[in-house]
Amino acid sequence: MKTIRWGIIGCGDVCEVKSGPALQKASNSALVAVMRRDAAKAADFAARHGVSFSTGNAREIIEHPEVDAVYIATPPETHLEYALQVCAARKPCYVEKPMARSAAESRAMLGAFQEANVPLYVAFYRRGLERFQTTRRLLENGEIGSLTSVSYRYLAPRWNDVSGENLPWRVDAEKAGAGLFYDLGSHLLEVFDFLFGPLENVAGIAKNVASPQLKVEDAVSMSFAAAGAPATASWNFASFSRADRIEIFGTEGKISLSCFGSDDVRLESARGLQTFDGKLPPHVHQGLVQTVVDELNGQGSALSNGETALRTMEVMDAVLSDYYGGRDDDFWNRPETWPRI
Repeated sequence: MKTIRWGIIGCGDVCEVKSGPALQKASNSALVAVMRRDAAKAADFAARHGVSFSTGNAREIIEHPEVDAVYIATPPETHLEYALQVCAARKPCYVEKPMARSAAESRAMLGAFQEANVPLYVAFYRRGLERFQTTRRLLENGEIGSLTSVSYRYLAPRWNDVSGENLPWRVDAEKAGAGLFYDLGSHLLEVFDFLFGPLENVAGIAKNVASPQLKVEDAVSMSFAAAGAPATASWNFASFSRADRIEIFGTEGKISLSCFGSDDVRLESARGLQTFDGKLPPHVHQGLVQTVVDELNGQGSALSNGETALRTMEVMDAVLSDYYGGRDDDFWNRPETWPRI
C-alpha cells in the first residue's frame, strides 16, 4: 500500500496532540509539510514533530510535489477558500470541523470536489472512537430492544472575560460561523448521525440569554427524529452547573455516556449493569485518519466525508436560521439583524 504524505494548513493547537501525531502514527501515513501564517511558529512545530518542511504560505503546502493530501486545520472562515484551492490542485482534502461557516459554504465546497471527482473528508473524528463504535454495536445488536427515545444535555459556565475585539474565534460568527453550538454541538450531532443515520424532523430554537457581549447564541434546544424515535438535545453555555450526557432508551434497556468525556459506556438492562471501556486514545483523530488513508489506498471507506458532514451542517443551520435571520448569505456582516436576546 502507498504511504499517503500529508501537508497541514494551520498547524495550531489542535494539531499538537489530537491530529498531527495521528497523521504520523496511522499506518501508511506520513506528515511531510506544515504551514502556519506565523512562519516561525510553523518552523517550531516542524522541529518538535520531526517534519521536514514548514512555511508561512498555504500555496506552498498545496503545490508541494511531495504532498499527496492536505489537512486544513484553520478556523472555519478559511475552510472554503483553502479547500477550493486544494480541489483545484486535485488533491484529497481533510478539513477540520465544522465543515465551514454555514451549510451554504459546505455545499459549495462539496459540489466542487464532486465535480472534480476528488475526495473530501471532514474531521468529525468521534466516528472513529471506540466508545462510539461500541455504542453503535450495542444498538445494532439489539441490546436495548427497540429504540424509544434519545436525549442529550450539555451545560457549561458562560464566558465572562471576553468582549469586543478580544473575542476568541469560536464565539466570533465571522470566523466560526456561529457560537459554541457550531463548534461543540456539531460533534454531538455527528455522533447521532453515525449512530442513528440522518436526523429528520429537525426543529429548534437558539437564543442569547446571558452573554450579550458575545452576540452569538449561548443557549440552543432542538427536537428531531433519530431512527424514527423522538429525540431532544440542548446546550446551555451560560449555566451555573456542568453536564454532558447522552441517554439512549429502548424497550429492553438504556445506554448512557458522555459526548466529550472518557467515561465508560453504560448498558442497563434486565441483566443488570454492564460497562464498556470508553477511554480516549492519545491522538483522537487517529481512528478516523486511518479510515481516510485506507480509502485513499482503495481499502474500505472513510467514516466521515463531505456528504455525511453536510448533513450535520444542514441540521445545525435549520436550528440557527431564525437567530441569524437566515444563513444563506454573509450573515456575519449584518449582526444588527440578529435577535441577540
